[in-house]
Amino acid sequence: MRSKLRPTLTWSLLILLGAALFIPVPYVMTSPGPVFNTIGEIKDIELISISGTKTYPTEGELDMTTVSEYGGPQEGLDMFQAIWGWISPDRKVVPRESVYPEGETEEENIARNVEAFSTSQSYAIAAAMDYLEQPVIEKVVITSVGLDTPAQDKLRAGDEILAVDGIEMKTPEQVVDAVRAKPIGTDLTFSVIRKETKLDVVVTSSNRPDDPNTEPDEETIPYIGIGIDISYSAEFDIKFGVTGVGGPSAGSMFAIGIIDKLTPGALTKGKIIAGTGTITPDGIVGDIGGIQQKLIGARDAGAVLFLAPQGNCQDVIGHIPEGLTVAAIEALDDGMSAIESFGAGEKVKPCVAP
Repeated sequence: MRSKLRPTLTWSLLILLGAALFIPVPYVMTSPGPVFNTIGEIKDIELISISGTKTYPTEGELDMTTVSEYGGPQEGLDMFQAIWGWISPDRKVVPRESVYPEGETEEENIARNVEAFSTSQSYAIAAAMDYLEQPVIEKVVITSVGLDTPAQDKLRAGDEILAVDGIEMKTPEQVVDAVRAKPIGTDLTFSVIRKETKLDVVVTSSNRPDDPNTEPDEETIPYIGIGIDISYSAEFDIKFGVTGVGGPSAGSMFAIGIIDKLTPGALTKGKIIAGTGTITPDGIVGDIGGIQQKLIGARDAGAVLFLAPQGNCQDVIGHIPEGLTVAAIEALDDGMSAIESFGAGEKVKPCVAP
Protein backbone atom coordinates (compact mmCIF):
# COMPACT_ATOMS: atom_id res chain seq x y z
CA MET A 1 0.00 0.00 0.00
CA ARG A 2 1.41 3.40 -1.10
CA SER A 3 1.61 6.29 1.35
CA LYS A 4 -0.19 9.54 0.42
CA LEU A 5 2.13 11.55 2.66
CA ARG A 6 4.83 12.22 0.06
CA PRO A 7 2.51 13.73 -2.65
CA THR A 8 0.74 15.82 -0.01
CA LEU A 9 4.06 17.11 1.32
CA THR A 10 5.26 17.92 -2.21
CA TRP A 11 2.14 19.94 -3.02
CA SER A 12 2.43 21.79 0.28
CA LEU A 13 6.01 22.76 -0.46
CA LEU A 14 5.07 23.92 -3.96
CA ILE A 15 2.25 26.04 -2.57
CA LEU A 16 4.54 27.58 0.04
CA LEU A 17 7.20 28.25 -2.58
CA GLY A 18 4.65 29.89 -4.89
CA ALA A 19 3.34 32.06 -2.06
CA ALA A 20 6.90 33.08 -1.12
CA LEU A 21 7.43 34.50 -4.60
CA PHE A 22 4.85 37.18 -3.82
CA ILE A 23 6.15 38.17 -0.39
CA PRO A 24 7.40 41.81 -0.48
CA VAL A 25 11.19 42.27 -0.36
CA PRO A 26 13.00 45.58 0.36
CA TYR A 27 14.23 46.23 -3.16
CA VAL A 28 13.49 48.65 -6.00
CA MET A 29 13.75 47.80 -9.70
CA THR A 30 14.74 50.41 -12.26
CA SER A 31 14.33 50.24 -16.03
CA PRO A 32 14.75 52.65 -18.97
CA GLY A 33 12.07 55.33 -18.84
CA PRO A 34 10.69 57.58 -21.59
CA VAL A 35 12.79 60.33 -23.16
CA PHE A 36 11.59 63.89 -23.71
CA ASN A 37 12.88 66.18 -26.43
CA THR A 38 13.56 69.47 -24.62
CA ILE A 39 13.38 71.43 -27.88
CA GLY A 40 10.24 69.62 -29.00
CA GLU A 41 6.59 69.29 -28.03
CA ILE A 42 4.29 66.89 -26.20
CA LYS A 43 0.68 67.07 -27.37
CA ASP A 44 1.32 70.48 -28.97
CA ILE A 45 2.86 71.84 -25.74
CA GLU A 46 6.50 72.96 -25.95
CA LEU A 47 8.78 71.47 -23.32
CA ILE A 48 10.62 74.80 -23.26
CA SER A 49 8.52 77.80 -24.24
CA ILE A 50 10.29 81.16 -24.59
CA SER A 51 8.53 84.48 -25.26
CA GLY A 52 9.43 88.14 -25.00
CA THR A 53 12.73 87.82 -26.85
CA LYS A 54 14.05 86.57 -30.19
CA THR A 55 14.24 82.81 -30.63
CA TYR A 56 15.56 80.64 -33.45
CA PRO A 57 14.42 77.44 -35.19
CA THR A 58 15.86 74.14 -33.94
CA GLU A 59 16.43 70.74 -35.51
CA GLY A 60 16.90 67.19 -34.31
CA GLU A 61 16.42 66.40 -30.64
CA LEU A 62 17.98 67.23 -27.27
CA ASP A 63 16.53 64.44 -25.15
CA MET A 64 16.33 64.38 -21.38
CA THR A 65 16.36 60.76 -20.22
CA THR A 66 14.44 59.19 -17.36
CA VAL A 67 14.31 56.01 -15.30
CA SER A 68 11.16 54.10 -14.39
CA GLU A 69 11.02 52.67 -10.87
CA TYR A 70 9.03 49.71 -9.56
CA GLY A 71 8.53 49.35 -5.84
CA GLY A 72 7.84 52.49 -3.84
CA PRO A 73 9.42 53.78 -0.63
CA GLN A 74 7.25 51.49 1.48
CA GLU A 75 5.91 48.67 -0.71
CA GLY A 76 9.07 47.30 -2.33
CA LEU A 77 8.98 44.43 -4.83
CA ASP A 78 7.78 40.90 -4.49
CA MET A 79 10.35 38.13 -4.97
CA PHE A 80 9.05 37.27 -8.45
CA GLN A 81 9.61 40.88 -9.62
CA ALA A 82 13.05 40.99 -8.00
CA ILE A 83 14.15 37.79 -9.77
CA TRP A 84 12.83 39.15 -13.07
CA GLY A 85 14.84 42.33 -12.56
CA TRP A 86 18.03 40.46 -11.63
CA ILE A 87 18.00 38.37 -14.81
CA SER A 88 16.91 41.16 -17.18
CA PRO A 89 19.84 42.96 -18.88
CA ASP A 90 17.87 46.23 -19.16
CA ARG A 91 16.84 46.36 -15.51
CA LYS A 92 18.60 46.81 -12.20
CA VAL A 93 17.50 45.79 -8.70
CA VAL A 94 18.89 47.81 -5.78
CA PRO A 95 18.18 47.97 -2.04
CA ARG A 96 15.24 50.26 -1.30
CA GLU A 97 17.22 52.33 1.21
CA SER A 98 19.68 53.32 -1.54
CA VAL A 99 16.85 55.11 -3.36
CA TYR A 100 14.45 56.27 -0.62
CA PRO A 101 15.28 57.82 2.77
CA GLU A 102 14.23 55.63 5.68
CA GLY A 103 10.63 56.24 6.74
CA GLU A 104 9.74 58.36 3.70
CA THR A 105 6.14 57.97 2.52
CA GLU A 106 4.97 57.85 -1.09
CA GLU A 107 3.51 61.37 -0.73
CA GLU A 108 6.75 62.74 0.72
CA ASN A 109 8.76 61.12 -2.08
CA ILE A 110 6.54 62.66 -4.75
CA ALA A 111 6.75 66.09 -3.13
CA ARG A 112 10.54 65.83 -2.86
CA ASN A 113 10.92 64.89 -6.53
CA VAL A 114 8.53 67.61 -7.72
CA GLU A 115 10.53 70.18 -5.75
CA ALA A 116 13.82 68.88 -7.18
CA PHE A 117 12.43 69.00 -10.73
CA SER A 118 11.26 72.58 -10.29
CA THR A 119 14.61 73.58 -8.82
CA SER A 120 16.44 71.98 -11.75
CA GLN A 121 14.45 74.15 -14.15
CA SER A 122 15.30 77.30 -12.19
CA TYR A 123 19.00 76.38 -12.08
CA ALA A 124 18.92 75.57 -15.81
CA ILE A 125 17.71 79.09 -16.57
CA ALA A 126 20.50 80.58 -14.43
CA ALA A 127 23.17 78.39 -16.07
CA ALA A 128 21.92 79.15 -19.59
CA MET A 129 21.81 82.90 -18.93
CA ASP A 130 25.33 82.74 -17.48
CA TYR A 131 26.57 80.89 -20.58
CA LEU A 132 24.89 83.46 -22.85
CA GLU A 133 26.15 86.33 -20.69
CA GLN A 134 22.63 87.59 -20.12
CA PRO A 135 21.24 88.99 -16.83
CA VAL A 136 19.29 86.83 -14.42
CA ILE A 137 16.67 87.77 -11.83
CA GLU A 138 16.96 86.23 -8.36
CA LYS A 139 14.10 85.80 -5.87
CA VAL A 140 13.86 84.13 -2.46
CA VAL A 141 11.06 81.57 -2.74
CA ILE A 142 9.43 78.86 -0.66
CA THR A 143 10.09 75.50 -2.26
CA SER A 144 8.15 73.29 0.16
CA VAL A 145 5.86 73.44 3.19
CA GLY A 146 5.95 70.49 5.57
CA LEU A 147 2.90 68.62 6.77
CA ASP A 148 1.79 69.30 10.34
CA THR A 149 4.12 72.31 10.63
CA PRO A 150 3.39 75.90 11.74
CA ALA A 151 3.53 77.08 8.10
CA GLN A 152 0.98 74.56 6.79
CA ASP A 153 -2.15 76.23 5.33
CA LYS A 154 -0.48 79.63 5.74
CA LEU A 155 2.53 79.76 3.44
CA ARG A 156 2.68 77.93 0.12
CA ALA A 157 5.34 76.49 -2.15
CA GLY A 158 6.04 79.11 -4.79
CA ASP A 159 5.52 82.11 -2.51
CA GLU A 160 8.18 84.77 -3.02
CA ILE A 161 9.42 86.06 0.34
CA LEU A 162 9.91 89.82 0.33
CA ALA A 163 10.37 90.47 4.05
CA VAL A 164 10.05 88.98 7.54
CA ASP A 165 8.76 91.39 10.20
CA GLY A 166 9.37 94.27 7.82
CA ILE A 167 13.03 93.40 7.15
CA GLU A 168 13.87 92.75 3.48
CA MET A 169 15.03 89.22 2.69
CA LYS A 170 17.62 88.75 -0.06
CA THR A 171 18.94 85.25 0.71
CA PRO A 172 17.53 82.00 2.15
CA GLU A 173 20.03 82.30 5.01
CA GLN A 174 18.49 85.61 6.06
CA VAL A 175 15.07 83.97 6.34
CA VAL A 176 16.47 81.17 8.52
CA ASP A 177 18.23 83.70 10.74
CA ALA A 178 15.07 85.80 11.06
CA VAL A 179 13.06 82.80 12.32
CA ARG A 180 15.77 81.63 14.72
CA ALA A 181 16.52 85.09 16.10
CA LYS A 182 13.30 85.19 18.14
CA PRO A 183 11.97 82.80 20.82
CA ILE A 184 9.74 79.84 20.07
CA GLY A 185 6.11 80.94 19.98
CA THR A 186 6.85 84.29 18.28
CA ASP A 187 4.38 85.55 15.67
CA LEU A 188 6.39 86.23 12.51
CA THR A 189 4.93 88.33 9.69
CA PHE A 190 5.95 87.09 6.24
CA SER A 191 5.43 89.55 3.39
CA VAL A 192 5.09 87.42 0.26
CA ILE A 193 3.97 87.60 -3.34
CA ARG A 194 1.56 84.82 -4.28
CA LYS A 195 0.30 84.67 -7.86
CA GLU A 196 1.13 88.37 -8.37
CA THR A 197 -0.69 89.38 -5.17
CA LYS A 198 1.18 90.79 -2.17
CA LEU A 199 0.14 89.28 1.17
CA ASP A 200 1.16 89.53 4.82
CA VAL A 201 0.98 86.12 6.50
CA VAL A 202 1.50 85.54 10.22
CA VAL A 203 3.17 82.27 11.26
CA THR A 204 3.92 81.30 14.86
CA SER A 205 7.24 79.54 15.31
CA SER A 206 7.52 76.24 17.14
CA ASN A 207 10.17 73.72 18.11
CA ARG A 208 10.93 70.90 15.72
CA PRO A 209 9.18 67.62 16.66
CA ASP A 210 12.45 65.77 16.02
CA ASP A 211 14.56 68.29 18.00
CA PRO A 212 16.89 66.28 20.25
CA ASN A 213 16.70 69.04 22.88
CA THR A 214 13.35 68.08 24.36
CA GLU A 215 14.01 68.81 28.03
CA PRO A 216 12.33 72.00 29.32
CA ASP A 217 15.66 73.40 30.47
CA GLU A 218 17.37 72.77 27.16
CA GLU A 219 17.61 75.35 24.36
CA THR A 220 15.53 74.51 21.28
CA ILE A 221 15.70 75.92 17.77
CA PRO A 222 12.63 77.80 16.46
CA TYR A 223 11.29 76.64 13.11
CA ILE A 224 8.19 77.01 10.92
CA GLY A 225 8.62 74.08 8.52
CA ILE A 226 9.44 75.52 5.10
CA GLY A 227 12.10 74.89 2.47
CA ILE A 228 13.68 77.97 0.91
CA ASP A 229 15.86 78.56 -2.14
CA ILE A 230 16.77 81.15 -4.74
CA SER A 231 14.56 81.07 -7.82
CA TYR A 232 16.21 82.23 -11.04
CA SER A 233 14.46 83.73 -14.05
CA ALA A 234 15.42 85.58 -17.20
CA GLU A 235 14.29 89.07 -18.16
CA PHE A 236 11.83 87.36 -20.52
CA ASP A 237 9.48 84.40 -20.04
CA ILE A 238 10.82 80.84 -20.03
CA LYS A 239 8.26 78.16 -19.19
CA PHE A 240 8.49 74.36 -19.06
CA GLY A 241 5.74 72.11 -20.34
CA VAL A 242 6.77 68.63 -19.21
CA THR A 243 4.78 67.01 -16.37
CA GLY A 244 4.81 63.68 -14.58
CA VAL A 245 8.58 63.68 -14.17
CA GLY A 246 10.51 64.28 -10.95
CA GLY A 247 14.04 64.69 -9.69
CA PRO A 248 16.91 67.00 -10.56
CA SER A 249 18.62 65.09 -13.37
CA ALA A 250 17.13 67.01 -16.33
CA GLY A 251 18.89 70.26 -15.42
CA SER A 252 21.78 70.02 -17.88
CA MET A 253 19.58 69.13 -20.87
CA PHE A 254 17.10 71.90 -20.02
CA ALA A 255 19.97 74.41 -20.02
CA ILE A 256 21.26 73.20 -23.39
CA GLY A 257 17.72 73.31 -24.82
CA ILE A 258 17.31 76.93 -23.69
CA ILE A 259 20.63 77.89 -25.28
CA ASP A 260 19.71 76.17 -28.56
CA LYS A 261 16.45 78.14 -28.78
CA LEU A 262 18.17 81.44 -28.03
CA THR A 263 21.07 81.12 -30.48
CA PRO A 264 21.06 81.01 -34.31
CA GLY A 265 21.78 77.76 -36.09
CA ALA A 266 20.71 74.22 -35.25
CA LEU A 267 22.96 73.02 -32.42
CA THR A 268 22.30 69.31 -33.09
CA LYS A 269 22.78 69.49 -36.87
CA GLY A 270 19.58 67.45 -37.08
CA LYS A 271 20.88 64.58 -34.94
CA ILE A 272 19.31 63.01 -31.85
CA ILE A 273 21.41 63.88 -28.82
CA ALA A 274 20.54 62.75 -25.31
CA GLY A 275 21.97 63.27 -21.87
CA THR A 276 21.47 63.67 -18.16
CA GLY A 277 22.96 65.43 -15.16
CA THR A 278 22.06 67.90 -12.46
CA ILE A 279 23.18 71.49 -12.90
CA THR A 280 24.08 74.36 -10.60
CA PRO A 281 23.30 78.02 -11.32
CA ASP A 282 26.91 78.51 -12.44
CA GLY A 283 26.78 75.56 -14.84
CA ILE A 284 28.46 72.69 -12.97
CA VAL A 285 27.06 69.29 -14.00
CA GLY A 286 26.53 66.69 -11.26
CA ASP A 287 26.12 62.92 -11.29
CA ILE A 288 22.77 61.15 -11.10
CA GLY A 289 21.27 57.70 -10.54
CA GLY A 290 20.21 55.11 -13.12
CA ILE A 291 22.82 56.06 -15.73
CA GLN A 292 22.94 52.58 -17.29
CA GLN A 293 19.17 52.50 -17.81
CA LYS A 294 19.30 56.02 -19.26
CA LEU A 295 21.94 54.96 -21.77
CA ILE A 296 19.67 52.14 -22.94
CA GLY A 297 16.66 54.45 -23.13
CA ALA A 298 18.64 56.96 -25.20
CA ARG A 299 19.82 54.27 -27.63
CA ASP A 300 16.29 52.93 -28.02
CA ALA A 301 15.10 56.47 -28.85
CA GLY A 302 17.68 56.75 -31.64
CA ALA A 303 20.31 58.90 -29.93
CA VAL A 304 23.82 58.91 -31.41
CA LEU A 305 25.50 61.04 -28.71
CA PHE A 306 24.97 60.91 -24.95
CA LEU A 307 26.20 63.58 -22.52
CA ALA A 308 27.12 61.85 -19.24
CA PRO A 309 28.28 63.52 -16.01
CA GLN A 310 31.95 62.87 -15.31
CA GLY A 311 30.92 61.64 -11.86
CA ASN A 312 28.98 58.76 -13.46
CA CYS A 313 31.83 57.48 -15.65
CA GLN A 314 32.56 54.57 -13.31
CA ASP A 315 29.09 53.16 -14.11
CA VAL A 316 29.22 54.10 -17.81
CA ILE A 317 32.38 52.20 -18.73
CA GLY A 318 31.49 48.75 -20.05
CA HIS A 319 27.80 49.58 -20.37
CA ILE A 320 27.66 51.77 -23.50
CA PRO A 321 25.10 50.41 -26.00
CA GLU A 322 26.36 49.73 -29.51
CA GLY A 323 26.09 52.73 -31.81
CA LEU A 324 26.02 55.30 -29.01
CA THR A 325 28.91 57.72 -28.37
CA VAL A 326 29.28 58.97 -24.81
CA ALA A 327 30.90 62.29 -23.93
CA ALA A 328 31.98 62.90 -20.33
CA ILE A 329 31.13 66.42 -19.13
CA GLU A 330 31.76 68.33 -15.92
CA ALA A 331 30.13 71.63 -16.86
CA LEU A 332 27.63 73.16 -19.27
CA ASP A 333 30.53 74.47 -21.39
CA ASP A 334 31.74 70.88 -21.81
CA GLY A 335 28.31 69.76 -23.02
CA MET A 336 28.10 72.54 -25.59
CA SER A 337 31.63 71.82 -26.83
CA ALA A 338 30.92 68.07 -27.08
CA ILE A 339 27.84 68.66 -29.23
CA GLU A 340 29.70 71.05 -31.53
CA SER A 341 32.68 68.69 -31.84
CA PHE A 342 30.45 65.70 -32.56
CA GLY A 343 28.57 67.67 -35.22
CA ALA A 344 31.85 68.57 -36.87
CA GLY A 345 32.95 64.93 -36.97
CA GLU A 346 35.56 65.42 -34.25
CA LYS A 347 36.24 63.19 -31.25
CA VAL A 348 34.61 63.95 -27.89
CA LYS A 349 36.04 63.42 -24.41
CA PRO A 350 35.18 59.82 -23.46
CA CYS A 351 34.59 58.37 -20.01
CA VAL A 352 37.81 56.94 -18.61
CA ALA A 353 38.41 54.91 -15.48
CA PRO A 354 39.38 57.06 -12.46
